Amino acid sequence: MMEEEISQISEISPSVKVSPGQSFPLGASELENGINFAIFSQHASLVTLCLSVPERGKIQDVDAAMVEIKLDPRINKTGDIWHICVEDLPRSGVLYGYRIDGPQGWQQGHRFDSGIILLDPYAKLVEGRRYFGDTIKKMSKFLGTYDFTALPFDWGTDYKFPDIPEKDLVIYEMNVRAFTADESSGLDPDIRGSYLGVIDKIPHLLELGINAVELLPVFEFDEFEFQRHPNPRDHLINTWGYSTINFFAPMSRYASSGGGPVAASLEFKQMVKALHNAGIEVILDVVYNHTNEADDNHPYTTSFRGVDNKVYYMLEVDNNSQLLNFSGCGNTLNCNHPVVMELILDSLRHWVLEYHVDGFRFDLASVLCRGTNGAPLNAPPLVKAIAKDAVLSRCKIIAEPWDCGGLYLVGRFPNWDRWAEWNGKYRDDIRSFVKGDSGMKGSFATRVAGSSDLYQHNDANGEGGRDGSNDNFSWNCGHEGETSDPNIKSLRTRQMKNFHLALMISQGTPMMLMGDEYAHTRHGNNNSYGHDTAINHFQWEQLEAKKDSHFRFFSEMIKFRMRHPTFGRDKFLGKGDITWHEDNWDNYESRFLAFTLHDANLGDIYLAFNAHDYFVKAAIPSPPHKRQWYRVVDTNLKSPDDFVPDGVPGIKGTYNIAPYASILLEAKP
Repeated sequence: MMEEEISQISEISPSVKVSPGQSFPLGASELENGINFAIFSQHASLVTLCLSVPERGKIQDVDAAMVEIKLDPRINKTGDIWHICVEDLPRSGVLYGYRIDGPQGWQQGHRFDSGIILLDPYAKLVEGRRYFGDTIKKMSKFLGTYDFTALPFDWGTDYKFPDIPEKDLVIYEMNVRAFTADESSGLDPDIRGSYLGVIDKIPHLLELGINAVELLPVFEFDEFEFQRHPNPRDHLINTWGYSTINFFAPMSRYASSGGGPVAASLEFKQMVKALHNAGIEVILDVVYNHTNEADDNHPYTTSFRGVDNKVYYMLEVDNNSQLLNFSGCGNTLNCNHPVVMELILDSLRHWVLEYHVDGFRFDLASVLCRGTNGAPLNAPPLVKAIAKDAVLSRCKIIAEPWDCGGLYLVGRFPNWDRWAEWNGKYRDDIRSFVKGDSGMKGSFATRVAGSSDLYQHNDANGEGGRDGSNDNFSWNCGHEGETSDPNIKSLRTRQMKNFHLALMISQGTPMMLMGDEYAHTRHGNNNSYGHDTAINHFQWEQLEAKKDSHFRFFSEMIKFRMRHPTFGRDKFLGKGDITWHEDNWDNYESRFLAFTLHDANLGDIYLAFNAHDYFVKAAIPSPPHKRQWYRVVDTNLKSPDDFVPDGVPGIKGTYNIAPYASILLEAKP
């Protein structure tokens, strides 16, 4: 059989020699006698390997002609794995994909189309267009590639992981491209918007004081996905990246100088190494809830849909096997199917072992808690496997505990004592109180104290919830959009400082957004994923203009938190840890809250938040023995008086707190 198959292939491409290959590992791997290719497809009837071999010294184009090699299921298939070894292939630069055919029964869940060359789900590197937003290459294909010539990356003899406890983290959510894409970054055009650009700006991160970055998606995605057919969004460029094409390959267009996938892989490691050497952890925002392949009305088939749709996606079996959509993006990855679960685990381990990342934030993580039919699971296998995995044991794992199907699991995400959560209720309640909503004082107090109502008695297995909210709880301070009114501008500045103060004194792990340190505006757009413009791009000139005022306050507040462990306890606050200066809990109209955090070693911290539109004369408690109160923060004052690191002495029995303002006092000898 083998001789007949090889003879048949040789007639198609006389220069190609093949052998049966092996079923493990999936993807492209190097064997003694060639390059092995292995791909899973349970329902395929025909698999064809497509190869494009570069001429010496040239970069191979994704649209170049390809050699096609049909795999014989009698020889090149073990179980549900199709495999073949191609001899004498170059050890780098080869592009590859698959044509896959199979049953055409839509109602059975199949979406095979042999006219499309598919990307290998296990490709470790992906070649597409080389430059972000290159309209000439707008419709380019995406193909797998490999590089077995590279030496192991040199992490350095003194290199070590920062290994910062979660309670001590201050996370900075940022987008790799948007961080330095703007001309105001001052970087060479070839470096702007790249992994290397992040390295150049590490001094800014250190000056700000954060110790972890959470990178918006850096897995390969297609920024032109909205422009492939006429639709209301066909003017947008996907800059956020929540639309994964492949779960193993770093975004190739974040390489400098259009360097492509091999350069992207190297420069990503250089970025991680530099951040680690600066004491900054790297957390990835990962999207395992859906892919780029959209819905059944306008599918964008690049990989999983054509490889084995019935396995990779959740289907509504009773409705013509249409794709279920718990992601809001047209499809939902079938996360708890054994094959898909293993792919996700393999992907996570790859990023930890190959790229040394420190953790993951899982987008719409409630999808990971659904079974293959979409129903919520009490003990989802994937969530448990991630929590128990040995390779992932040193990593932070953070859930965004909701999805677009109403599975709202804030405070109830099945955690196995490992998973942390994005606290959506913290965000909503802090916003509501600070902007002056009635009846929010008790909720505000609960949130800054660590949300014990959600997490102190958390059931490790959780259950499915059916609520959730898309509200923003925002306030324009009296005028919509830009204004020259000094009172409104002053109020907005004060409110931003109030929010930042509340965030930095709260129990738990705080996370701030890139650009908050200079008051970046998106001009009212709260979902700006499709704008590769100043709406998203970090504005370095604006940062410089506010370096001694707004930035200074944000930076000093972060560093103050770092110096005071009382804000980052690993246990919930007990009666001896906090005193609430409050006898007005039941007053629905009360918008004032004051409390003292007790610390016998470093000294007590008094905090008061006034969300009324009038002054409140607050009674200040007596300081501990042999100490006096120093005013560190008053958000109503202008810089530099709004934050005085050493504090201003002389605070006695009362303090007149301005409307929409907050103060922080420190008890010192």
